[in-house]
Amino acid sequence: MVRSQRRCTYRDKVSTMAYTQKQIDKFNRQKYITELEKISKNIFRMLRDTTVSDTNFVLKFTELKIKFDKRVEIHLDSEYHQQLKVYIIRLYNETVLNEEFTQKIFNDMRDAEMSNLNRLQKLKNATSYKKDKHKDKHKNEDWG
Repeated sequence: MVRSQRRCTYRDKVSTMAYTQKQIDKFNRQKYITELEKISKNIFRMLRDTTVSDTNFVLKFTELKIKFDKRVEIHLDSEYHQQLKVYIIRLYNETVLNEEFTQKIFNDMRDAEMSNLNRLQKLKNATSYKKDKHKDKHKNEDWG
């Protein structure tokens, strides 16, 4: 085999592969959920960091929300993801779309919003790590 022959690249493989609609939907779903969680993590970091100003918060949040809005909207089955989406939309309306949003309002809301994000994280963690075979063992533990 001569080295000068053209090698099959990743792009060639992707262009020849045909994805099923189910695979495409799964991919879009994963990207949508990843984007939601990315926004929540960034919001938490900005709220926790006391050096972040209200204008920096608004600029970064706007950038994240625009990127999120470009994604194809999907139906969310998980209560955690539904609540997270509602939270992000509510916070966006109260901060970015609020013309009276100031540094004082931003500082006053920091602790409350970090608490809300922690509650959402607890909701996420409450629904995981329990296998069905373990649920029955601990079902009546508090009654005894």
